[in-house]
Amino acid sequence: MKFENILYEVKDGILYLTLNRPEARNALTPGMWRDIRTAAETAAADESVKVVIVSGAGDKALASGADIREIHDRPTLNMLQGTSTVALKALEELYKPVICAINGYALGGGCELSMACDIRIATKRSKFGQPETNLSIIPGAGGTQRLARLIGTGRAKELIFTGRIITAEEAMLMGLVNQVTEDTRKDVMEAAQNMAVKIMKKGPVSITLAKMAINVGMDTDINTGLLFERVAQTVAFGCEDRKEGTAAFLEKREAKFTGR
Repeated sequence: MKFENILYEVKDGILYLTLNRPEARNALTPGMWRDIRTAAETAAADESVKVVIVSGAGDKALASGADIREIHDRPTLNMLQGTSTVALKALEELYKPVICAINGYALGGGCELSMACDIRIATKRSKFGQPETNLSIIPGAGGTQRLARLIGTGRAKELIFTGRIITAEEAMLMGLVNQVTEDTRKDVMEAAQNMAVKIMKKGPVSITLAKMAINVGMDTDINTGLLFERVAQTVAFGCEDRKEGTAAFLEKREAKFTGR
């Protein structure tokens, strides 16, 4: 499948979703957000896709933020369309694991894109931040919501109020990043691929149900979350893969899951 602003490539069960405006440090435009949404919706229906790896083309950034010139000229009421919000919700609700490989800057919308993914892996030289208040706007692609959920309200307020840019190491200490690699795109992509391979060896139904349970639990009270978990576990127990997984364990062999 061909897109105007991103690359959509599937290989060995992994979808490589690559932001493809390296000449502009992958600055995010409404067109790119629409492509991200379409790619997420396409991946949801693509049975060949087991895990998604999101990255940015080039050696500078996942995404350095929005296209400032486009923001300067954007009509006010266009913001009500929520183009970026809808795109990232589609990515977040894609019930296949999504790993973000960050090579360089992840600022503004780039940071928000990474937070809509399940797991974040970054190079040592990567930088994170929500500097929108420098432009007298606020993070508008879920940054005020996902950042607080990931690192806590106090730290989220500090980063958003000050617009401070942080290193990958500091981001990992805060819980914003799962893993930090060496400084090249090759390093971060290899780490993302290794994690994807580990995930693909697990029961695909269980991965889907676990992601659903976590996402639902983050948006509701614990009793509702626990109830959803119980129902999800019941569904998992009714699948053929549960019998295969337990049999493989008892027989000391590798399980062969089918997703049924």
